[in-house]
Amino acid sequence: MTRVAIIGAGLMGEDHARIVAQDLPGTTLQVVCDMDAARAKSVADATGAGDIASDPEAVIARADVDAVIVASPDFTHAPLSKACIAAGKPVLCEKPLSQSSVECLEVIEAEKNTGKQHVMLGFMRRYDQSYSEMRQALIDGTLGRALMMHNFHRNVETPAADFTGAMAITNSAPHEFDVVRHVLGTEFVSVTAHQPRRSDDRVAPVVMVLETADDQLVTIEINNNAAYGYDVRAELVGEAGSIAMNNVAYTRTDMKLASSTRYDADWRGRYHEAYVRQNRDFLRFVETGDFPAIASDCWDGYCAAIVAEAGAKALATGQKQPVTMIPRPEFYAGKKGVAA
Repeated sequence: MTRVAIIGAGLMGEDHARIVAQDLPGTTLQVVCDMDAARAKSVADATGAGDIASDPEAVIARADVDAVIVASPDFTHAPLSKACIAAGKPVLCEKPLSQSSVECLEVIEAEKNTGKQHVMLGFMRRYDQSYSEMRQALIDGTLGRALMMHNFHRNVETPAADFTGAMAITNSAPHEFDVVRHVLGTEFVSVTAHQPRRSDDRVAPVVMVLETADDQLVTIEINNNAAYGYDVRAELVGEAGSIAMNNVAYTRTDMKLASSTRYDADWRGRYHEAYVRQNRDFLRFVETGDFPAIASDCWDGYCAAIVAEAGAKALATGQKQPVTMIPRPEFYAGKKGVAA
């Protein structure tokens, strides 16, 4: 029985705790850790966790913890991932690994020094059925050569009053950066970023145009104040046709001379199945030591951070920015898992 600790008992931590408790046979939810003891107890009581704690590094060091899921605030992700690497324990770390590419490189170096991969990064869209089908359409040749990919990511409203366009790029867009790299199987080489003007003081949408190393064009719209609902869609355009993601709606209402479907308020319902698939892959990683074939790793976290940094600079300067990465370390070319 694999004993799992959850660090962070907010929305994502609670969701991960429920998945471990309800959807992962062969696991025990050993500890829920959060600085807010009442919040940790609430999540632990709801999911049957064995214990609660407030010190994440002490939890990582515990002998009765085999694996860790980090769902605490973004700034803790890199330090806690390094703590898991030092303890020799597999960790599923929510995105981002860090918003700083330099800090991502520090985690990469720590992991390389052990000779084995420990960190699986929570870019769960790789496990979403729609993106899987898009990627397969390229692999099996259905679409021919990929030419363009169009993506938009819309939220009801910004999570904080001081949310900025730059934060839309560094906080929201990394999911798009990663899944586009995954679907197309290439890297970005440049980015431009633009914003229209709203009539109020809320952050306006950010639209980026990115070029890939394979001479494809990618558009990404991040609209954090779309008002009508949570809506993420994509279209992949090839030489022989295109494949587009549908809005997921299980029912349609017909009444008063109109037909309507609903949007979710946030991402959790839309991507629940992707999270379950991701977490099952993480459990297999813990049990076998084989890093999952489609999962994101520390290198992918670094790539997302580099693209976000270039995008934020493009927005600030109004000029196209190069996306310049270090060469991919050989260590990440073949997935080297932690020994079971």
